Amino acid sequence: MKKQLNRLIVKGGVLSPGELKYICESAESLGLKTISFGSRQDILLPKNVNEEELAQFEKLKIVESDETGVENIVSSYVCADIFPSTSWLTGDRYLYLLEQFRAKSKLKINLTDPKQRLVPLFTGNINFIASEHEDYWYLYVRLPGWGKTQMYPALIYSWDLGKIETAIENILQEEPETIETIFELVSDAEDTNNRTVDKPLEVPFYPFPYFEGMNKIGVDKYWLGLYWRNNKYDISFLKEMCELCSENKIGKISITPWKSFIVKGIPKESKLVWEKFLGKRGINVRHSMLELNWHISVANKDALNLKKYLVSNFDQNDISTYGLTFGITDYNKVSNYFTSIVVEKNKQPELIEGFQTRDTYNLLYAKNFDPNTRKYIMHVQDVDKVELPGLLMELSQLYFDQLGSEIEVEKEAEVQKETTELEVYQCSDCLTIYDEAFGDVTQNVAPKTLFNELSGNYECSLCEAPKSSFKKVVLVK
Repeated sequence: MKKQLNRLIVKGGVLSPGELKYICESAESLGLKTISFGSRQDILLPKNVNEEELAQFEKLKIVESDETGVENIVSSYVCADIFPSTSWLTGDRYLYLLEQFRAKSKLKINLTDPKQRLVPLFTGNINFIASEHEDYWYLYVRLPGWGKTQMYPALIYSWDLGKIETAIENILQEEPETIETIFELVSDAEDTNNRTVDKPLEVPFYPFPYFEGMNKIGVDKYWLGLYWRNNKYDISFLKEMCELCSENKIGKISITPWKSFIVKGIPKESKLVWEKFLGKRGINVRHSMLELNWHISVANKDALNLKKYLVSNFDQNDISTYGLTFGITDYNKVSNYFTSIVVEKNKQPELIEGFQTRDTYNLLYAKNFDPNTRKYIMHVQDVDKVELPGLLMELSQLYFDQLGSEIEVEKEAEVQKETTELEVYQCSDCLTIYDEAFGDVTQNVAPKTLFNELSGNYECSLCEAPKSSFKKVVLVK
């Protein structure tokens, strides 16, 4: 069974070598030899430590095992420069934005780039997702108790992210049930530089990336991804690695949601030094993709043993899972998954006259095997453990059979959409679009408001040109 652990908040999963070394030294002084990483890019202490012991480390933002309502902010900073990215969203930009947020938030916050695949987009209560417009973000909200994620009806300016999130936390006691209510309350509370949503969020499909080993960045740099299969990272190794980072003037280390970490910016001339360092330590940097792409709860021995059993079967049958991700969950987990395939353990029935029943499982997979669709399909229910390997191989084959063909179907749908004329109104001065379907939230114009119904003093939300500057155009949609 899963047990709760003390967590160390690592905002956005980003920390300096000096900070990681301090954490390691603090954990070491408590008698720990290892630390672990959590799925929200935080650090976990794999041993219960009492309050008095924790209190001595003033620099650490610690959430005790029995403390609820404190969450870490997740970010895709870890992907900057090494995986596909939105052009304006640089590593430096992430760091500035993360400074806006408080050290401890009541809500799960995600700050992500839709073009990367390593960090999930929609697993937070507050999900900021970069748009094509520089320094503007889509906001998807799923507050505790909500069944579905809802899109905020405006794009959020980069330097308003922190106060928007704080404003949402401040209205939680009013138990808002719709995104419209949240928008009204936040707009009343804060003066923000919103922008009109002119098109739906598009999340391109990429196979899940390989995130381990020494890999090149540009001409003269490398990034290193390290993964421990038991998620118990040796403190003495980490301390020595932090010193090597400092010698190489590497300023940041990034934790991934897959319980690994990445070091970016290793100089070309130091590559051999790093390889020697890893080799002397006996560090394996080329685990099988069969192992890397799993998400299971930390300290859940049953889930870890099931993963080992399934991976062993995949290996024996020489199965490829490239591009797929797998998760193992208990029946009591809130169904906000972020893997392609989910193995869901059912609740055991009450004991019947002392007889122990076998565990059974359900198998679900994401639509198109893309977790960002947030739509899961039930494949089978109530199957025994011994049936899982064959069924997972079946799903793996289904994934490869439809890989590409699903994209072609989507392309055909897009072609059909292109034949449909979409009339919008465009500002002649700055090319801002007024789409009647979205309205203009920055000027309190409700969705589905016809352009002809706008008042005569309506102005462009970006450049303040008069209504007369807008011309009707037909866009390819």
